[in-house]
Amino acid sequence: MSAVDEFRFVRYETSPNGRVATISLNRPKQRNAQSRGLLVELGLAFEEAQRDDAVRVVVLRAEGETFSSGHDLGSSDDRAERADGPQQHETYRSHGGSLGPGVEKLLMQEWHFFFSNTLAWRNLRKITIASCQGQVFSAGLMLAWACDLIVTDETAVFADVVATRLGMCGVEYFAHPWEFGVRRAKELLLTGDSVSAEEAYRFGMVSRVFPTGTLQERTEEYAQRIAEIPSAGSLMIKEAVNQTQDNQGFYNSLKAAFSLHELNHAHWAVASGGTSLAQTEELGGGDWRTAGPVVPARKDSVKATP
Repeated sequence: MSAVDEFRFVRYETSPNGRVATISLNRPKQRNAQSRGLLVELGLAFEEAQRDDAVRVVVLRAEGETFSSGHDLGSSDDRAERADGPQQHETYRSHGGSLGPGVEKLLMQEWHFFFSNTLAWRNLRKITIASCQGQVFSAGLMLAWACDLIVTDETAVFADVVATRLGMCGVEYFAHPWEFGVRRAKELLLTGDSVSAEEAYRFGMVSRVFPTGTLQERTEEYAQRIAEIPSAGSLMIKEAVNQTQDNQGFYNSLKAAFSLHELNHAHWAVASGGTSLAQTEELGGGDWRTAGPVVPARKDSVKATP
């Protein structure tokens, strides 16, 4: 039995012709929030696809109505993975997890499990396609942006709410200016508003918007079309574009923004006397748990009605 057959939070399968591997986030009740267990399994699934020379394209999709609501901030799985005891995920005792008080522990954990893993998936030696429906929020954006192509159905909406709800300068993999454009990135971070699949298609972040109810089938067809190109050609295309982007400063700006993210955490830790890594009501922010719904960005409205 392969390790992928024992996954709890991710499902891995390949197409009959072997050319397309599909990785499915499988925590629909938690809106596919990214627990440590899910992220580790996701990394192993990507590596399984990378190991398989028959696979040319990897599809990243999700069960349920939501692609991913972002980091898991407190489900029962998340609490069990963090707490001391038999259910604690082993990575909370390694990768910086056993270090003492101070910023280093958080920096190391977030580097390994939010930043460097996402960057590795961006550079995977396969063509990758994110297939998104419903909410693609905050860390959900990181998973989609790590892929070479993004396809959606008509229900998909994209937003990063960590600034308005947690007092943070965006998620750890800070591709916002590259994906949204400079001023749009600032606006969407400062408001926490969302953009639709149709708008994301217009500014080039999304490649296809399929009718609702057809996403899985149409994504498979699209992936098989891309998989017709031998990897010797497709990966050179990927590398040419990625190297161009890196030469424009993408990689260095990602690293710089990650450092600012950790400084942001350190600020809230100092301000709260070590009790919080994000804004709190006592420190002048809101409570993310009682925040209202995310609303769409409208060109003729200060704030859209939910």
